[in-house]
Amino acid sequence: MTPRAIAIEDPQDLRIAPYTAVRERDLTGRGDRFLVEGKVTLEVLAQRSRFPIESVFVAAHRLAAVAGILAQLPAQVPVYTAPRARFEAIAGFPIHRGVLACARKLPPPKLGALCAAPRLLVAFGLSNHDNVGALFRNAAALGADAVLLDDQSCDPLYRKAIRVSAGTALWLPFHHGARRSACLDALARSGHTVWALTPRASAASIWDVRAPAKLALMVGAEGPGLPPAVLAAATPVRVPLSGGVDSLNVATAAAIAMARAFASPGTASR
Repeated sequence: MTPRAIAIEDPQDLRIAPYTAVRERDLTGRGDRFLVEGKVTLEVLAQRSRFPIESVFVAAHRLAAVAGILAQLPAQVPVYTAPRARFEAIAGFPIHRGVLACARKLPPPKLGALCAAPRLLVAFGLSNHDNVGALFRNAAALGADAVLLDDQSCDPLYRKAIRVSAGTALWLPFHHGARRSACLDALARSGHTVWALTPRASAASIWDVRAPAKLALMVGAEGPGLPPAVLAAATPVRVPLSGGVDSLNVATAAAIAMARAFASPGTASR
């Protein structure tokens, strides 16, 4: 056992209350708190996250694997531990990674402040946590300065979204919860050109358009995509497809578009 680990003997111990019934509380929400799961996200939380850590809960058999990360945490952050069976009974299901941490949310940046960044990824209506997590990972890797999600998109600080994002949702700036009209107004005021990704054949190929210095790349939910009113307020662009395939996963399509538009803004078309 690491010197700072506090053994939990009683599953009803109030100190580990944030970690009880994890799946059920994922659905109902935790107010201004959220959980991260796994060694990778714990390391990001310890080293790069802008969100304050409240506590860590680690299964005993995983303590040695994360000891180096735990040593980086502020001294006031408690580290709790329990044998694997008790850890999973508290969580309510088998958590194979054996690592959880609780952090506190912060107020999101103002829309205007976030839109000061030149390269934005905008998501409307994304309710799938895997897609949101993948979008964040791609955005962080491919040059987006920030992510804007409307009030119809799921929370990027949901445990699974954070895990799929490889922890990038913990440090990449984002604003979540604004109405679409407010998002579009903020982008117009900030002087962004808005490209709306769509599979429509009438849209310009992503390879045939010049990326401006201030660009917001917008994606919608798989299936319905972006609504006509949103497409009308933007420049529709598409990723050309072949082989009879009519669309791509939203995170994949966004990755291709960001690699084209954000890696070298202002370059000539192919």
